[in-house]
Amino acid sequence: NDIALLKLQRPAALSAEVQVGRLPPAGSVLPNGYPCVLSGWGRLTTGGSLPDRLQQAELPVVDYEHCTQPDWWGALAIRETMICAGGAEKAGCNGDSGGPLNCQAEDGTWEVHGIASFVSALGCNAAKKPTVFTRVSAFEDWIAEVGTGCQ
Repeated sequence: NDIALLKLQRPAALSAEVQVGRLPPAGSVLPNGYPCVLSGWGRLTTGGSLPDRLQQAELPVVDYEHCTQPDWWGALAIRETMICAGGAEKAGCNGDSGGPLNCQAEDGTWEVHGIASFVSALGCNAAKKPTVFTRVSAFEDWIAEVGTGCQ
């Protein structure tokens, strides 16, 4: 699982462009097709150039049942601590690792549901190979434990 916490030496300077990421409820699992947004600095196309600006793409969630099918990623590659999103039309690409998958909650706030982990070796936007993320809600206990004493 790709997950880490950083302890800053001083508080981040928050602004309209810089905000604190809100965590989803512990254990939450989004339904198939739920719209989320990936932000990242990854390649624009398979083998293509890196962007000059931060990119965003709306990616629908691909549920565990679909993502673990043998002709998709399969059960050996995908664990229940992961979330899949995107597909043949829009997906993450090389260099997006570590980027957030933000999803809007019912109350209108945004939550960090995923951390970009990997894409297919077949290339970006490969059919039946959505981008795979670490599912943040599966690590809420770990985040609380490691983050004890942090603000």
